[in-house]
Order: sequence, then structure tokens, then C-alpha cells
Amino acid sequence: MCDLHSHAVAMSDTSTIHHHTSQDNLHRLAILRGLGIAIQALLIAIAQWWLGLALPILPLAFILTIHGLWAVFTAWRAQQRRDVSNNEFTLQLTTDILAFSGVLYFVGGATNPFAWFYLLPLTIAATLLNRAQTWGLAALTVICYSLLMRYHLPFSLDNTGHNGNFSQHVFGMWFGFVMSAGLVAYFVTGMAEGLRARDHRLAEAREQALRDEQVVALGTLAAGAAHELGTPLNTMAIINDELKEDFPPQKDHKLNQQLSMISEQIDRCKAALSVISASAGELRADAGEALPVEPYLQNLLSRWHAERPETQLQKTIHGSQPIPFLIADLALDQAIINILNNAADVSPEWVAFHASWTPQQLNIEIRDHGPGLSQYAEPRIGKIPCSDKDHGLGLGLYLAHSVIERMGGNVQLFNDRQGSCALIQLPLLENPA
Repeated sequence: MCDLHSHAVAMSDTSTIHHHTSQDNLHRLAILRGLGIAIQALLIAIAQWWLGLALPILPLAFILTIHGLWAVFTAWRAQQRRDVSNNEFTLQLTTDILAFSGVLYFVGGATNPFAWFYLLPLTIAATLLNRAQTWGLAALTVICYSLLMRYHLPFSLDNTGHNGNFSQHVFGMWFGFVMSAGLVAYFVTGMAEGLRARDHRLAEAREQALRDEQVVALGTLAAGAAHELGTPLNTMAIINDELKEDFPPQKDHKLNQQLSMISEQIDRCKAALSVISASAGELRADAGEALPVEPYLQNLLSRWHAERPETQLQKTIHGSQPIPFLIADLALDQAIINILNNAADVSPEWVAFHASWTPQQLNIEIRDHGPGLSQYAEPRIGKIPCSDKDHGLGLGLYLAHSVIERMGGNVQLFNDRQGSCALIQLPLLENPA
């Protein structure tokens, strides 16, 4: 059931990424279309009233108006929550080709120097659409352009001679090329960057889904192991209690102390198993408790240092007032302790713990004087179970990453000047109510 849930979440994330990317590209297309219509209207006005060309203004105005309304509809459509398919993009670009062909028919057809603009929808198609759809639009463009070579209304020149006409044509070709190059560089590059960003987000979503599946599998194994270990621990606890009754302090003081120490270790094992069961998804009465940050950290460090008294702990804890609250549970306790234990394992003589906070975020730095992360482990820690230790499995840091990310935070591990550093960031609450 958990695997199916993780898969469903991953599929939902992938669908959302596709949806936002297609909406962004349709929005860019609407902006490009509006800009193209404005440029065409400006060029028609210049040709009519400055260059003295007699153009059929009414049909041109009708085509540009209809195309402008279509651009408004496209901008509205880009704001909707429905996904934009490749077929819809094909329809959008088809309307652009047909509308531009209609304009060219009234302004010289294929002889118009701004026929360069035919390349713009083709470039967009090559960027966004599949091979068949791109070739279909290319065929439509070739057909329209070929027909315009024979069927079009020629320019009617009023006050210009042949040389002036040719100069205007050359200038128009240059201007059309510059505009096409600029539009392609700006808009199509933005679309391509959007596609690359989408692919990157999809890769991250797939990686996160794989990590979630691994965590679910580990949680299942952990829950099974906790269940299996519970019975022998209870048996050991019962036998130990009976031995303590048989050997009270007045009968054998040293043995009684050793039995008390065994009882403490058994209780620690039971507490660790409860954390494993909790991390695997079982209900706990103290799950998600809101605690003040400073007392929580002080208590956590006291408990950890009691277990590792041989390690010198250098700690600084400070932040804004009033003290914000942290949503904490046993799984988060164990995650931070795991990172502290890893630091103490490689640097048993010294570990530094520095915590600071703002009203919104807690920042924890855990430093050591160990050998640092290897080139193999540094890019993999937190993504897959891995370890630099000779007999380590790498599960502690892997599960710590998962728990902290589940709490809305993140973990970064990197090499420092004198060892390694773990940076933990967690969200805080100003008012737990």
C-alpha cells in the first residue's frame, strides 16, 4: 500500500511539472503572438502612410483583429488548470501560419521581405512538438509559401521608382531578418530553457520517488525487526529483574550494579525499537509535539552526551526572542542523534554543535575533526545508503535525511577545513497554537 502511495505521489508530481511547463510555454506563445501582431500593424501603418504604398487596410485590419482576439483567448487559456497537449500547440501554431499567410496575401505574397516570419512558428514547433507534428507544420508552411508565390496582391507604388523600391525591399529583408533573429533568440530560448528545467525537475521527482520507495522498504524491514527483537528483549528484562531480586545490594553490591546497568541498556534498546517502529509508521502518543527550540536542543544534547561522555562537546545555542517552537518527535530526535554519533565516530575527541534560529527557521551545524567525506560518499550521502566506515551500512544518515525532509527541512553534508560539517535546517513556529 505504501509503495502504491509513493508511486501515486510521484506520478502526481510528474503531472504537475508537465502541466506548469506547458502552461508557461503557451503563455510565452500568447505574448509572442501579441508582439507579432503589434509589429505587423506598425509595419502596415509605416508602409501605408510613410512609404506611400496603397494597401487594402480593411481586410488586413480584419485579419489582425481576429488574430488578436485569438491571442487574448490563448492568454486566458494559459491561466487555466487544464494541461496543454501537443495537439493544442499544433493548432495554435497552425492558426499563426494561416493568419500570417492571409496578411502576406494582401502585401505582396512571397515577394514581401518579411516572409522571414514563417520560420518563427517552425522553430517553436521544432522546440516543443514531436517529429510528425513538426513536419506537418513544415509542410503547411511550404504549401502556403508556394501558393503565395503565384497568388497575391502586388504592392502598388505611388511615389517611388525602381531603385527606391529595391532599396526598400532590401531594407525590409534586413529588418525582417533582425526581428526574426531577435524573437527566436528571446522567446524560443525561453521555451527551451523551460523544457530543460522541466526535465531537471522530472529527474529530481523520479529520484525522490526512488528514495521514498527505499525508505518504505527500510521502514518495513525495520518494523519487522523491531517486532522480532521485542520478545527477546522482554525476556531478558524479566530474567534481569529476577536476578536483581535474587541478588540485592546487601547480598552482592557489585553484581546488583551490573544488573542495573544491564536494565538501563535494555531500556535503551526498547526506546530505540520504539523509534524504529514510529519511523515505520506506527502511531505514538507523543508524535508531532510542539516544543520550545532551546529547551528541546539542551535536553537532546544532554541525553546524547550522557551516552558519549568521552567526547568533548562544544555547543553554542542562541537565537531570536521570544523562543520559537519546533514540531519534534522521536524520529527527529534519533535523526539528529545519528548525525552526532557519526561525527563522534570519526572524531571521538571533539564535536561542535552550533544552533541558531530566526522566528521561521532553525539552523544547526555539527562539525568534527575527522578525515572528512570521501569523493565517493560526498555526492551520495542522503540519496542512497552509503558509508565511509569499514563496517557501516550508511543507513543512519540516509534515514536522518528522510526524517528531516519529512519535517519540511533539509540536510547538507560537506567537507570543512578541519573535518566535515552537517548543516541541518528545520522550519519553526512562532505560535504553536
